[in-house]
Amino acid sequence: MSSSPPPGWYRDPSYPLTERWWDGSAWTDHRRQPDQPVPLPAQPRPPKRPGRTKVIALAATGAVLVAGAVTGGVLVLGGDGGQETRTAPTAPSSGGTDSPSPTAPSSSPSGSGAGGDASVVVDDLNGITFPVLDGWTDGEDADEDAVLVTDGTYDCPGDDGLCRSGWVYSRTVTQSDVTSPKALAENDIEDAANDAYDRDDLDRRPYGGVTGHEVVGSGSVAVAGRAGYFVRWRVTTDAGPGGYVQSLVFPSSVGSEAPVLVRFAVDAGDDGPPVGDIDRIVRGIRAVGDEKTGGGVGSSLGPR
Repeated sequence: MSSSPPPGWYRDPSYPLTERWWDGSAWTDHRRQPDQPVPLPAQPRPPKRPGRTKVIALAATGAVLVAGAVTGGVLVLGGDGGQETRTAPTAPSSGGTDSPSPTAPSSSPSGSGAGGDASVVVDDLNGITFPVLDGWTDGEDADEDAVLVTDGTYDCPGDDGLCRSGWVYSRTVTQSDVTSPKALAENDIEDAANDAYDRDDLDRRPYGGVTGHEVVGSGSVAVAGRAGYFVRWRVTTDAGPGGYVQSLVFPSSVGSEAPVLVRFAVDAGDDGPPVGDIDRIVRGIRAVGDEKTGGGVGSSLGPR
């Protein structure tokens, strides 16, 4: 086993456009904006906390990178030591920026969801709540970046590790000149698929890698009374049944109304959660303090 790198500033595995202080054995909370692209350390990368997700940041390059051909207008909303719980992997990229990095929400169960029949997880940063459906739980204990995860784990069908059959992540997009929910969702979906079903943080392939995808849904959708856009792929993998991934973008109802990006990943097959859970979670997203304004295709919209 390789020894840990010495203390120093390294590219942040959670927010690749920033540097974070490694004290020789663990990451600290100290971060800074680099003046120039952040190099990888000469020795192996300091280990990330198991289960960290890739940052959902779209760099402000002035050009829109098209992630894949996506059909529009389809108004269908349809996972220590040798093993770790499977999460979306991180593929850090270098490059400096003067813009603040996107920040993961603080998630905490609170109150009740739509209709008072479910608990919720609060995303304080974006001013929204997510419903906790049967079979799902607050993701904070499994991965501090996750909003929701499904209960339980299983042995990954590909490389060694433990996988989980469903994940939901939310981020605020702060490093992009693009503000269109449609463009942001279309640009993100390929990364969402690779993060969920290709390589993990330890460069393993728990599902044997992504072998293909099919666009199964895309279109406008109301989220907490806001006009958003989603793209959904059915992903096939070399091992296991593959799954469904969705990138959903809508304006925040708080602050500067920066775009909110929510990623979903659920395994396909009989052992995965119903793909309809994605739709139910979207419909149950609420603005904090407003339990009446829901969402879904065809729902009324609040002020832009």
